[in-house]
Amino acid sequence: MRKEVQTNLKLVDLLNDWNPFGLEKGDYDTEIVDVIQAVYELDDSVKLAKRIQQIYEFSFEKVIPMEKCLKIAEALLVVKENNSCTL
Repeated sequence: MRKEVQTNLKLVDLLNDWNPFGLEKGDYDTEIVDVIQAVYELDDSVKLAKRIQQIYEFSFEKVIPMEKCLKIAEALLVVKENNSCTL
């Protein structure tokens, strides 16, 4: 499996496990796609956290606390970095 696909699957799993509103698996598919795109566009955890907060607020009309968004943003960037490094 290509490394990029593996990275995306790890990001999807992380976001599904995060589940900020306690919904069923699959209820965040659109948001997860948008967040993964943002992960590849942004390297700054604060900027990514703000984007994540905006994505979910747009869809669910609820604001996720910035601390929670920052925590997931940092975790997502770690996955991206760990899977982009090659020896």
